[in-house]
Amino acid sequence: MDDEFVRLTTKGRYAVTAMLDLAFHSKKKPVTLTDIATRQIISLSYLEQLFARLRKAGMVTGVRGPGGGYQLSRDANDINIAEIISAVDEELDSTKCKGKANCHNNQPCLTHDLWMGLSTQIRDYLENISLAEILSRHSVSKIAEKQNETIKYFS
Repeated sequence: MDDEFVRLTTKGRYAVTAMLDLAFHSKKKPVTLTDIATRQIISLSYLEQLFARLRKAGMVTGVRGPGGGYQLSRDANDINIAEIISAVDEELDSTKCKGKANCHNNQPCLTHDLWMGLSTQIRDYLENISLAEILSRHSVSKIAEKQNETIKYFS
């Protein structure tokens, strides 16, 4: 039964985490992927792949030169979580058939509509949460500050 539920892979989770880190830290200056990798304990090469997709989707821009890095290309209020997940080719689908209604002998299974409804609810939920909204939560800001102290300690 659990193979029918939405599985957000590390790709989607890491993309959202990295974008939150970027949104929090790029208010003052561009953020390097090395800093994000250090704070979030994500492989730098993996982040490079994710940011290539996020850049292609128009969510981040690269700043070259000394003091360069990445910054959001739009306001954090204008970037929702579903967009980030989609940008890295992650599906928000809880059906086994990926919504094609061919899950049982090329026909919909008994629970197809149930899982389609769940997919819709998840997508709607994530489309209605912006990066800014998450960052405005006190607990998220506290965690980000603590992670920032960690990177300063190891620098």
